Amino acid sequence: MNMNGPIHVSRIERFQTCHEIAARLHEVYRDKILAIGVYGSVAKGTDGPFSDIEMFCVLSESNAPVDFSHEWSAGPWKAEVNVCSSDILLKTASTVEGDWPLTHGPFFSPLRLYDFFSILKEAAESPTREDFRHAINEVLVGEMYEFIGKLRNVSINGPRTFLPYLIMQFAQYGAMLVGLHNQKLFSTGSMVLPEALELPSRPQGFDHLVKMVMSGDLAESTKIISACENFWSGLVSWAVEHDYHMNSQRIPF
Repeated sequence: MNMNGPIHVSRIERFQTCHEIAARLHEVYRDKILAIGVYGSVAKGTDGPFSDIEMFCVLSESNAPVDFSHEWSAGPWKAEVNVCSSDILLKTASTVEGDWPLTHGPFFSPLRLYDFFSILKEAAESPTREDFRHAINEVLVGEMYEFIGKLRNVSINGPRTFLPYLIMQFAQYGAMLVGLHNQKLFSTGSMVLPEALELPSRPQGFDHLVKMVMSGDLAESTKIISACENFWSGLVSWAVEHDYHMNSQRIPF
């Protein structure tokens, strides 16, 4: 067994492994299977020599809903197979949450090894603009408002060693907000920040903050604080401009 992690595997070899895994799924789940598909970089044709394998196995509905993953390393390569009931997968596909721009790509463009995915795509396309608005409001309050509070605490009380982590969180969730606002999916986790910079309607201060993170120039705490505060100000104005809400009545329940 290879103990040094992934080795160079060709796309043809990786795709052969996908079919091998699909054959084993058919042996295990038999007539319960509605669909098997590949997602991620393999489905898009952008996989590199050390990429892992990501697959769906969709099962028919039952009295005991199924939702789990097989995830393993065979030594030279790694694979993950998400096994779930169709009702659970359709519900997930039709739900918009804060990380939607990164998580929902597989529902739109799986590489089919066994069918059902036209129904899945319809579910993924079903959320309304109001669903996206709700998700944006949740990120604004649940993440961004919390981050700015932490930033201001750290700027007064320390430890300032926490600031690089905070600015990276600002950048990541800021990109999710831009993706949600534009209802745009990111191609992969490594491309979230550069792809977000290409989208319209970005809050003021976002570009500068993201470019700082991408450059790795995170040594000076005063620069980080300034960049985050400027982005926060731009985000507040952006929220008002697009009728997103950070504030509610004093106690909303």
